[in-house]
Amino acid sequence: MPKISITLPDGSVKKYDQPVTGEALAADIGPGLAKAALAVRINGELKDLYLPIESDAEVAIITAKDEASLELIRHDCAHVMAQAVQELFPGTQVTIGPVIEDGFFYDFARPEPFTEDNLAVIEKRMHEIVDRDLAIRRQVWERKKAIKHFKKIGEAYKAEIIGDLPGDEEISIYSQGEWLDLCLGPHLTSTGKVGHAFKLLKVAGAYWRGDSRNQMLTRIYGTCWHQEKDLQAYIERIAEAAKRDHRKLGQQMDLFHFQEEAPGAIFWHHKGWALILQLVEYMRARNQKAGYEEISTPEILDRALWVTSGHVEKFGEDMFYTSTPDGREYVIKPMNCPGGLQVYNKGIKSYRDLPLRVAEFGKVHRFEPSGALHGLMRLRAFTQDDAHIYCTEAQLQDECITVTRLILDIYKDFGFEEVTIKFSDRPPQRIGADEVWDRSEAALLKAIEATGSDFSHSPGEGAFYGPKLEFVLRDAIGRDWQCGTLQVDLNLPERFDATFVGPDGERHRPVMLHRALFGSLERFAGILIEHYAGHLPLWLAPVQTVVATITSDADVYARQVHGKLVAAGLRSESDLRNEKINYKVREHSLAKVPALLVVGRNEAENSTVSIRRLGAKEQQILPLDEAVAALQAEARMPGCPAKGA
Repeated sequence: MPKISITLPDGSVKKYDQPVTGEALAADIGPGLAKAALAVRINGELKDLYLPIESDAEVAIITAKDEASLELIRHDCAHVMAQAVQELFPGTQVTIGPVIEDGFFYDFARPEPFTEDNLAVIEKRMHEIVDRDLAIRRQVWERKKAIKHFKKIGEAYKAEIIGDLPGDEEISIYSQGEWLDLCLGPHLTSTGKVGHAFKLLKVAGAYWRGDSRNQMLTRIYGTCWHQEKDLQAYIERIAEAAKRDHRKLGQQMDLFHFQEEAPGAIFWHHKGWALILQLVEYMRARNQKAGYEEISTPEILDRALWVTSGHVEKFGEDMFYTSTPDGREYVIKPMNCPGGLQVYNKGIKSYRDLPLRVAEFGKVHRFEPSGALHGLMRLRAFTQDDAHIYCTEAQLQDECITVTRLILDIYKDFGFEEVTIKFSDRPPQRIGADEVWDRSEAALLKAIEATGSDFSHSPGEGAFYGPKLEFVLRDAIGRDWQCGTLQVDLNLPERFDATFVGPDGERHRPVMLHRALFGSLERFAGILIEHYAGHLPLWLAPVQTVVATITSDADVYARQVHGKLVAAGLRSESDLRNEKINYKVREHSLAKVPALLVVGRNEAENSTVSIRRLGAKEQQILPLDEAVAALQAEARMPGCPAKGA
């Protein structure tokens, strides 16, 4: 019988006369690895540790040190939760329960929805199931048998899922002791491997399969980690995140509100709109400096244009439609690119016009499910700081490098020093010749290399029309936010017949780059509010200064101070109310005003101000003109030339 060759990560090879399991392989390598082993990676694919390896393969034993192990543990923790729920609440149906960022959830069908009060007892039973150290094993069932079994025990949702699986897909059933669940796997070898560093966090409603026409289920969220210290650090982080919640701070700072009459859309108040205008002003200045022209295109366009672009076919269910009495059908634009191409196509373009960089602050509308909406972070109506660059293939690499450097520089201006890049290359289903993809991918990789940035590779996750870079920010409490993107598009120029006249006098197809730096202005504002916990830098703050009086004797002087601040270009307010100064200080601190200028009789007599900084215990007394000049300099927008320069 031919030997089976197992190639290990260090390049060494082990040979076996018969199939060998990951468990046996780990034990053969050493007792320490056998004890630590959680799963096995065979030719790049995660598998159960106890399954046989039947042919030559590259194999790695997965332990807690491997990044993939945390997802495995969370997956198993979700199953432990489902088992605990069904033991405690017989008759509850288990539906789906995936791993998500930092944890997991499971959706349950039950006549009486779960509440937060149920979490403690479920969590207690989960610890008991872990302590039982139940063996977890995979079985493959015949489809009809599986459907019959789950229907018999009242699991109609599981039976429906099995019935909808492709006819050639194996029906994979995992057991934890006597408890069974449908799952692709892989899993750990026993519930004891999950450990006890987990916690159930909250309950929420969720429609079956995300469709509001279906039954409402109860979703239970949890988190799970390798060690208790990691769990405690996460709990502290989410507690801090709750304090920084932009929805709560937005109310305290009087920035915006939402209401049922406009789900997923924002009612901006004066102060919140001032923040958005600052973002626009900043980006407009950076665009002008980088050689971009700015355009604006209609928010409503004929449906035929979106058929040409491919959006109706691929994203039709996520778009808003309208029609007029004359029978024409329109789409409220979900993105800006097709409109921008209409501007490009007006008039003949020469190779001498390229690269052509065109920016647009375009309002877009997308039908997000109601359950997915989340403050400023997930909306149905939002503004993108889009730009499209039309260039020749020869110019592609330099443009990618320039955009990547610009994005990273901009994030530094907003206080984000930790930025990682995700590179996604060609998917199996794509358009365009392979040699064009080769050049496009090489250009993006060269852009990353030129900046010296860290990046991760997502093979096959590019768009069907081209590869892309995604820029991920890390905020003050360690959360990651995907914001900017740079995409190479080989599709839309073809669909809309965009051309330029080359040196040979012939028409050629331009390469189109899609570039967003903030991504969504509204979402970026939400990220900033949470990153700074509302303590925005002076240049960004909606209200930069408030002049507050101690007594009415200083009212005239306070108006003079306020006038000088406004004349210096500062966003200033005055507070002359007949209230105690401590009350005023507390109120403006809650509203996150960066600088409070307190004036009384002494300040009026000496032409000084007492400056109280947000969060600082000490106050600073300065001559009025010196204080105004210092605040004016501090409030200058970074990365842009001073006004009038």
